[in-house]
Amino acid sequence: MIGFDWTLAKLAHMCSSITHSFPGLTGSPPLLRFSALHHAALTGTTELLSLLLDAQATVDIKDINGMRPLHYAAWQGKSDSVLLLLRSGASVNSPSLDGQIPLHLSAQYGHYEVSEMLLQHQSNPCLRNKAKKTPLDLACEFGRLKVSQLLLSSNMVTALLEGEGGHDSSEPPSTTPLHLAARNGHKDVIKLLLKAGIDINRATKAGTSLHEAALYGKTEVVRLLLDAGINVNMRNTYNQTALDIVNQFTTSTASREIKQLLREASSSLQVRAVKDYWNLHDPTALNLRAGDIVLVHNFYFTKSKL
Repeated sequence: MIGFDWTLAKLAHMCSSITHSFPGLTGSPPLLRFSALHHAALTGTTELLSLLLDAQATVDIKDINGMRPLHYAAWQGKSDSVLLLLRSGASVNSPSLDGQIPLHLSAQYGHYEVSEMLLQHQSNPCLRNKAKKTPLDLACEFGRLKVSQLLLSSNMVTALLEGEGGHDSSEPPSTTPLHLAARNGHKDVIKLLLKAGIDINRATKAGTSLHEAALYGKTEVVRLLLDAGINVNMRNTYNQTALDIVNQFTTSTASREIKQLLREASSSLQVRAVKDYWNLHDPTALNLRAGDIVLVHNFYFTKSKL
């Protein structure tokens, strides 16, 4: 009893500051507005977290938004708190009201160690939130290169990207990791995705990633995608090429350069070398490796690759 009384006293002392800091955050279980366990997970206060868990606190208690303590710890990148919660049986795949699992949050905010920990505890990297985005989508959207690389190493993600994850191929996806990275100008993430073998010409209703980069004024991304061999003449659901979109919707300095890049690419024929050609005796020769993209202009050839 002495030990139990001490634990209660310790909890009361540590939780008093929470009540003071968060006035009015009360409610009826299981949908509390904010519990002491949420607070401990959010702030990474592992001593309080341990005390609460030892006192049989509900590890998956939900707040008013359906967020569990593990969501908060993952959001803030509190790896010690995440580990404590996981060892206490916290659910890694239970979504909040907006469909987010903890891995969505750790991926979006670039918390590599936490993301790795969640994956090791069987978090499903293919689950989509209410916005129809996977953890990889969010990592690519926010330019989280290391987390993107981690997620791409998952066999489940590989299968999803290859169209084996249950997606109906007759209906275009609402977005892809490549579209989100292109829209936000994350060149390193785009290079990573292309190296992983993502389909560069995969289209949504809005078009390819080139449509996205062009519309949002990402000149260097447009250049990168063109160099990687994207089909510049592909049209979206509304029968528009990337150049059509830039002509219709943009007027910035970046858009003028993008227009020029797209016009030049549209007047070129893209072919891919099927074998190596290397002439060491002629310094003016166009030397090629198998897989190189060759742009054939009206009167000359240029080689293009990442």
